Amino acid sequence: MGNSNWTSVNIPDQKGKTILLTGANSGIGLEAATVLCQKNATLIMAVRNLEKGKEAVAGIKDKTPNACVELMHVDLADLDSVHKFSDEFHAKYSSLHILINNAGIMHPKKREETKQKYEIQFGTNHLGHFALTGLLLDVIKKTPQSRVVTQSSIMHKVKADIHFDDLNWEKSYDTTRAYAQSKLANLLFTYELDRRFKTYKIDAIAVAAHPGYSNTNLQKTSGFIIKIMNKIIAQKAYMGALPILRAATDKNLLGAEYFGPTKMFEMRGYPEKVKSSDKSHNAQLAKELWEVSEKMTSVYFDF
Repeated sequence: MGNSNWTSVNIPDQKGKTILLTGANSGIGLEAATVLCQKNATLIMAVRNLEKGKEAVAGIKDKTPNACVELMHVDLADLDSVHKFSDEFHAKYSSLHILINNAGIMHPKKREETKQKYEIQFGTNHLGHFALTGLLLDVIKKTPQSRVVTQSSIMHKVKADIHFDDLNWEKSYDTTRAYAQSKLANLLFTYELDRRFKTYKIDAIAVAAHPGYSNTNLQKTSGFIIKIMNKIIAQKAYMGALPILRAATDKNLLGAEYFGPTKMFEMRGYPEKVKSSDKSHNAQLAKELWEVSEKMTSVYFDF
């Protein structure tokens, strides 16, 4: 994939493309949203907090006055909200070139639950985006050369597994391992989605990315040590946004690619194609997770 100094300069013009980005009002999501607007995309910023979203839109329009951007509300921790968002999206849009599943929750201080009583990290990071993708699948299918991009993490390799016997961590709670489970689930979902696109001969691909170690508000509950490390080791949010931007816009992708930085154990640097764990490529594990996710969300993909 060549150029180790891939930046937003490499992104082709996105005029005519409709892009939906979750978690777009802060951190990596806001950086990505800003760049995509500069590249002339029609951007839907899907956010949980509309007030912060309005501030984000104002900031984008300060930099790009002619930005074609719309703010829409979705709470990925509430499947009812995801359904409502889907209804509103379908009423306004007939195409979706790029869906970027970026929003996430990381390391809550104590175990929390979604509205449907699922562990908050698995429920938001995986199930919320799984449901959103499934509900928008009809629009994705009829949009030529569409793609679904999902944000994972280097944490998917750290003691990560899919705990089918306790997906919601009700027996005992480990916030770090619960986060790792959700990020492994993101990759299993991505690769299985891409396999199904190919099986059903759909003109779409699924790809993934991870931001390395980036200084964002995602780590706001991670404690004093992490705050110090953010200042010493972490790269800026702009750099952390580059992998997902490359996954979303690189023209030369075939599907199932995974992008991240390559320096310092993938914590820093420019985006390149990187390897995910062997477990993330386990097709049987992915199939089982898919079936469980459909039951948990009551969203069944119609290919």
